[in-house]
Amino acid sequence: MADTSTASSDSALQNRQQALLWRLLAACFGQGEKAQNLESLSKEIAQELSLPELVLDPMVSLSTLLQRHPELRPLFETPLPGAVLDEESKDGVAVATGSPSPTDSASASASRSPSDQLKRTVILSKLLLNAFGPATQTKTVTAQQYAQWTQDLGTLEGAFGYPQGALRGRGAGTGPGGGRRLISEDELRRGFQGLENELVRRMELREVLKDSRLASKLQPSIALVEQLLADKANLSGPALDNAKKLIRAYVDQLAEVLKLQVQKASKGKSDRSVPPKRVFRNLDLKRTLWKNLTNWNPEEERLYVDRLIYRRTATKTQPTRLLVVVDQSGSMVDAMVQSTILASIFAGLPKVDVHLIAFDTRVLDLTPWVQDPFEVLLRTQLGGGTLIRQALIEASKKIVEPKNTAMVVISDFYEGGSDQELLDYIKGLKDSGVHFIPVGALQSSGYFSVSEFFRTRLAELGMPILHGAVNKLIHQLRYLLN
Repeated sequence: MADTSTASSDSALQNRQQALLWRLLAACFGQGEKAQNLESLSKEIAQELSLPELVLDPMVSLSTLLQRHPELRPLFETPLPGAVLDEESKDGVAVATGSPSPTDSASASASRSPSDQLKRTVILSKLLLNAFGPATQTKTVTAQQYAQWTQDLGTLEGAFGYPQGALRGRGAGTGPGGGRRLISEDELRRGFQGLENELVRRMELREVLKDSRLASKLQPSIALVEQLLADKANLSGPALDNAKKLIRAYVDQLAEVLKLQVQKASKGKSDRSVPPKRVFRNLDLKRTLWKNLTNWNPEEERLYVDRLIYRRTATKTQPTRLLVVVDQSGSMVDAMVQSTILASIFAGLPKVDVHLIAFDTRVLDLTPWVQDPFEVLLRTQLGGGTLIRQALIEASKKIVEPKNTAMVVISDFYEGGSDQELLDYIKGLKDSGVHFIPVGALQSSGYFSVSEFFRTRLAELGMPILHGAVNKLIHQLRYLLN
């Protein structure tokens, strides 16, 4: 009898959760008026759970909701059960459906009552409605709307265990691990970045930038930077000043993330040819004790040390020339921003000689400004075709010692000239001893296309085209720059 009652209770819970989720889908696709039965049922559920009806309104911002009902804040700030990253893979995220996952259903049922589970579903619905719902589907977007969307998305990121901005591409996003992986992190990030691109496109950006009060509401992002760089020739006065502030803010934010990754990866290897300095701070106590264990005197209970072991602290610091050759066409904005910042960080490392070259159908040497990525971006002219071989010829003029040179080429590899001639030139660079590193994209956000000819041929030559998070490139470079 008890089993029947439990099964009935579980079925009722599942039905109510499904109603809330169907209502979420209807609202996200602008079909709320045609699903009045789901709206009514959702209001009844909220009332039963002692939740304010405002929590169901997709047009009310999360900040407004929490200001009026501060008692709800813990529900929005606590990571959602079953909606966290798989820490081992670090490339997936589980999207909670309001019901426990198969692997933790027993423990979840024991620790959460049906009302708690329904509350979680309502909270999840509100987070997703504000991220994807009607507020993002207006014909025009104001600065206030965009600022509010980024703030609401930040709340969703926190609920899923992500750092602020992680789902908009500002650094790697990792959460507390252990959940299911129904959708990958890259897919989730692509969705949010695509939505952000569309919001920025619908915003009257030039008019917003003229008003410093409105411009201050904008949140720096790659989508916004792309629009600002593409339109900077049409800006002047306060609008141009505000655009520069936003670009600078994004550059500084991203630089902090990349700087930490470079610092972790750029520790030099010990130089075995240099004897260790025999000073106390270099004394290796564990190895010293181990090497002298044969001198232990059990009668006196003393260890006599006749051999001291010191750590080697000298590192190999051979000077390395790094040539960063980056495609500045319109499709490569994300890579352009990240590569200029990365080049400036490596330029600050000792014994690394960094040169930065941008190209489309022309070649632009940006090395004099490599220390300041902001100035580099202001000097780029996004758009146009691509003549990669021409850029490599110019970059090759900076090679002094091929075996001591790393050339990073960031492009979609759609060559405006002859593919075979470009491939032959790359083979020549590799045969000379140059460390040639082709990169297709520094972010796995949005749709990205790379030449299939070069994807195949370069892989056959042992130089597969990298793509994805920027730490892949850092990982490749650390062995060359140590």
